[in-house]
Amino acid sequence: MDDTSPEIQKIIIAGYRQMSPQQKLKRVDELTKAVQQLALARIYKRHGNISDREAQLRLASLWLDRETMLRVFNWDVQEHGY
Repeated sequence: MDDTSPEIQKIIIAGYRQMSPQQKLKRVDELTKAVQQLALARIYKRHGNISDREAQLRLASLWLDRETMLRVFNWDVQEHGY
């Protein structure tokens, strides 16, 4: 469902086209960090008083496959969940 009018979409696209590559990368970085903060909030809400390390592992498990989590962090998503 699209909740943005075509006129506003044109303005947004024009703004993105005027941005330098560095500005676009900065925007992507900011949005990625915002999504990660929302995910961390959900993780803390779901799991309560967990360590920062555990929260970061659970966050990483949302992006990385099970094999990578096991190999790099010794964290089994099937055992611990996200």
